[in-house]
Amino acid sequence: MENLDRYDRILLQTLQKNGRASNVELSEAANLSPPQCYRRVRRLENEGFIRAYVAQLEPAALGLGVIAFVSLNLHRDQFKHVRQLEKAIKQFPEILECYTISGDFDYLLKVAATDLKSLSNFLTDRLMQVPGVAGVRSTVCLEEIKPASALPLNAT
Repeated sequence: MENLDRYDRILLQTLQKNGRASNVELSEAANLSPPQCYRRVRRLENEGFIRAYVAQLEPAALGLGVIAFVSLNLHRDQFKHVRQLEKAIKQFPEILECYTISGDFDYLLKVAATDLKSLSNFLTDRLMQVPGVAGVRSTVCLEEIKPASALPLNAT
């Protein structure tokens, strides 16, 4: 992060708050000329600081009333096929996020479903059928307190 200066941090903070900010809005926030701002944002994109521009949707408004965190274990003899399992996981639209973790489980998944029955069906009929999956444990989210938010950046 040492190759990010104050202006880069301001641009990144502004884009995290509003991914649709225009170049003019960005240049005003950073106190840069629009051409300077444009070049900086393109550089930040090209260097991989900006992953993507997306709209964050409201799951409940789209009929996805259940969010669950699913801990997943692999069969110990299947670690040689771990990349195939990860490829399969990436194909499920119900899986919003996936992380390898330390501790008692191998992966932590964030899963969206319409209701508890559809979550159960997904886990039993689809996820647990992936070769190499030894078991899953799900925890249903009761209430979202703080949704995905901006990464902490020090703009000064």
